[in-house]
Amino acid sequence: MAGALVTTNIVQTLVTMGLKALRERVVLPRIVNSNVQGDITGARRGATVNVAVPAAVAVRAVAPDVVPPAVTAVTPTSVGVTLDQWYESPFAMDDKGLAQVQAGIVPMQVSEAIKSLANNIDNFLWGLAHDGNGFFGYVGTAGTAPFTTDLTALTQAIKLAEEQLMPIDAEDTFLILNPAAKANMMLLRQVADASARGSNETVVRGQIGEIMGVTAVMSQNVPSHTAGADLVGAINDTSGLAVGTTTLVVDGFSGAVNPGDIITIAGDTQTYVCTGTPTTTEIIIEPPLKVAIPTADGNEVITVKATHANNLLIQRNAIAFAIAPLPEEGPGMATAIDPESGLTLRLERTRQNKQWQWSFDALYGASVVRRELGVRIAG
Repeated sequence: MAGALVTTNIVQTLVTMGLKALRERVVLPRIVNSNVQGDITGARRGATVNVAVPAAVAVRAVAPDVVPPAVTAVTPTSVGVTLDQWYESPFAMDDKGLAQVQAGIVPMQVSEAIKSLANNIDNFLWGLAHDGNGFFGYVGTAGTAPFTTDLTALTQAIKLAEEQLMPIDAEDTFLILNPAAKANMMLLRQVADASARGSNETVVRGQIGEIMGVTAVMSQNVPSHTAGADLVGAINDTSGLAVGTTTLVVDGFSGAVNPGDIITIAGDTQTYVCTGTPTTTEIIIEPPLKVAIPTADGNEVITVKATHANNLLIQRNAIAFAIAPLPEEGPGMATAIDPESGLTLRLERTRQNKQWQWSFDALYGASVVRRELGVRIAG
């Protein structure tokens, strides 16, 4: 019994240290909607949680009559969140390292293992934000870090977000910046000057915090989206295209654009994201076409936005994220749930060849629920 108790104490110590390292190195898992994980019915790979998306309801004039009008049926949709991501970060520790843990000294390898798993979760969520299932809202200039002279990129992003009906609320809406964008913003008077800002937190703490109704945070994991090789082509459809079309027949592309590429169409201010698997002759887009293409005119130029850093304005409910509580099946295993972010890690300890192997693992999944709740700010 004494041995089991000591093992449990060591395991819990490592789990606590691990969660602290994880919390310091990730952004998106703390931001996106993780409430859905309460609906998980089984901690197994492939389990699915469905997130309901309400259907639009039409308005009609009231016309009193002895015969009631027919009730208009609606069909809500749902987006599935599948627990299809199961990763571990294992490391070995000899008896000397074990004694250091008991003494309260954290081996650096423990933090590295946690950092690896944390980044894997964060990068998975970032991948959803800018792949073919991701956001179509786009402002800024590809290849140029935003906020070099003013806050125009932020005001443009907020304007576009509000046009897309994104709620702007500093509690649930976040501006995620890479280090270059944050450094530029911190030099702006509107951000750093307490007389203009009403706060000196940027200068004193090095944090931007709430600004223009959103909360700004920095992440070193902000990715770059790599655009396809061909940046200019055209629509090839002489019969015209109606509003609501999602498939574009194209020409002029010698190579396919990439899923997640942002395109614009001549005569249309809307930006579209390329979904599915684009080819040299066909592109599938979201949202559906906003401006009709005339019947007699089938050669509108398509421009693909170049490779860009994917700084992001995002509302919490844009992405649903679930991480499963994994079972403890022996004295060498422990589970800890972080009450702040909902992240759940399991630590397993096994003896192998005169040393102890430790493995943090996590089972999780996520889906983009509403594309309208995110805007890329290119850099």
